[in-house]
Amino acid sequence: MLQSPGRRGVPHKPRLNDEIRFLQSWFQNPLKTGAVSPSGRALARLMAGYLDPNQDGPVIELGPGTGPVTKALLNRGFAPERLFLIEYNREFCGLLRRRYPGVTVIQGDAYEMRRTLKDQLPGPAVGTISSLPLFTRSPQDRERMVNEAFDLCIPSAPFVQFTYAVVSPVPLKHGEIHGERSPRVWWNLPPARVWAYRRP
Repeated sequence: MLQSPGRRGVPHKPRLNDEIRFLQSWFQNPLKTGAVSPSGRALARLMAGYLDPNQDGPVIELGPGTGPVTKALLNRGFAPERLFLIEYNREFCGLLRRRYPGVTVIQGDAYEMRRTLKDQLPGPAVGTISSLPLFTRSPQDRERMVNEAFDLCIPSAPFVQFTYAVVSPVPLKHGEIHGERSPRVWWNLPPARVWAYRRP
C-alpha cells in the first residue's frame, strides 16, 4: 500500500504510528500518559535548546514517550551515551531502545528518580528535561520530584518542562525554585509553552 507523502515526499507513517501509540497509552492510563499526542518538533527543539551539549555530564529525560525530545537532544549534539531516560510505559521503553541505540532507557517511576536510576548516572547531570503530566500529581509531589532532580544535577542546572496550561506546573517559591517561561508554541498540537526552572 502506498503511503501518503508529507512535505518533500516524506511519508507520514512514523508520525502517525506514534500518534496511535500515544492514544492507546492514554486510553489505557490517562494519568500516566497525560498527553494524547507526542510533542511536535518545534516544541521538542525548544526544550532541548535549554541544555548545552558543551557542558560535561549526562542528561536526565523524564517521560520521553516515543522520543521526540530525545531526538531533539541528539540533534543538538548530545551523544547517545549521555542520555538517561526514565519511562513508565514498557512498550515505549522497547521502542526507545530500538529507535535510539546507545541511549540508556530505564523503566520506572520518575517520582522516585534516585531509586529508579540506581546510581547509573556517571556524574552530576547538566540538566533534566521532562514531558511528564505534572498536574496529575499533587504540588507537594511535583516539588519533591523537581528538587530530587536538582540534587542529581550540577549547580544551576535547569529542569525543563513543557505544559499546555497557563500557570506554572511546578510550584514557584521565592529563594527556592525560580522559573522562566517561553512564549507559547502555537505550531504544537495542542499549543504549549516551556518552563525552565532553577534552584538558586
